[in-house]
Amino acid sequence: MRTASTRGCAWGFAVGALLMASAADVAAATESRGSTEATAIVLSTGLAAVLWPVRRAPRWLTVPLRTAVPAVASAAYTLASISMGRHAPFGPGEVLVLLCLLFVAVRHCPPRWALACAVLDGAALLATPVRLFGVTAEETQALMLAGLVLVGLTAGLAGYLRSLDYRRAVAVTETRRSERLAIAADLHDFVAHHVTGILVQTQVARMMAADRPGELDPVLSTIERAATEALASMRRTVGVLRDTGTEPGGRRPAGDLAGIGELIDGFAVPGQRVTLRRDPAVPDDLPHEVQAAAFRVVQEALTNVRRHAADATEVTVDLRCDGRRLHVAVTDNGRGGTQLPDAARGGGFGLVGLKERVSALNGDLRCGARPEHGWNVRAVFPLRLP
Repeated sequence: MRTASTRGCAWGFAVGALLMASAADVAAATESRGSTEATAIVLSTGLAAVLWPVRRAPRWLTVPLRTAVPAVASAAYTLASISMGRHAPFGPGEVLVLLCLLFVAVRHCPPRWALACAVLDGAALLATPVRLFGVTAEETQALMLAGLVLVGLTAGLAGYLRSLDYRRAVAVTETRRSERLAIAADLHDFVAHHVTGILVQTQVARMMAADRPGELDPVLSTIERAATEALASMRRTVGVLRDTGTEPGGRRPAGDLAGIGELIDGFAVPGQRVTLRRDPAVPDDLPHEVQAAAFRVVQEALTNVRRHAADATEVTVDLRCDGRRLHVAVTDNGRGGTQLPDAARGGGFGLVGLKERVSALNGDLRCGARPEHGWNVRAVFPLRLP
């Protein structure tokens, strides 16, 4: 909430500064007997392009169009003032609008349009000093040089942020791909478990067919149930495997509710207490996918405690059931202290893959800071999968 409030205040301050600068441009054009109407049109076009909410913009208002049209208007105003030999001042409002549009063009335009729109915005900004008649060539060159510095800094910052966005997108994609490969490995484990049970029960049925045919029905019922669960596991898991990829480098165990206890036993360090609170109402025969996902939630949460909150003295793992859903919660009282080097803290993408796994089971995953201090990870799974 604090972050959202801070961003809102910063956005409001930036909008206010932009509007005040634009008003100064109009006032300067009026005082110098320039074309107030043309100045207002250029500024209105630019302000609309910068301030129009992206989510409410019509489909035809694309990013290239938003960044190109105001630059064309500014350049046309400059050409008109030169051709007519009239003084046409510019001010901080137009400069800020063009810099904002340059930033948007470099960071958000599609690759094939980014360069063209950025050049158009930068050229329109650099051409504005030409409108000033009655100033020396040295002053015009100084203004253009200052504009060139601003264009370079803005484009450089936008390009750097665009590269960060690209690297994060690649990292998220790779994380999801790795998680899907892990889910595929788990799918093999699920199906192998069920098929092995079918095989054993079939062997039992063949032996019973000769001397105890009347007792075959329970065995055949078990075979039918195991086959149904195997098919359901395949259907649910294959639904999220949209990327085949290559063979994974290693196999990970699926994990289950029993494995959570073993995981906790090997986690605590001196001065740290990890408590497992398991509601007796939690059944032992949950679907294997749910048990594996619950295991992964606890595993990832504990890993993040070790990476980002090694100073935590109390870590609690809660497993409870309300009759329809399994609730998994991991909380700690850490304050963010860790002795791990930065390279060992991870890139923050573990929760991305975990979200993929939980969503595949129609579950819900929520993470966030606790009111006092510490961190909280909660996951909810339906007990009956579709």
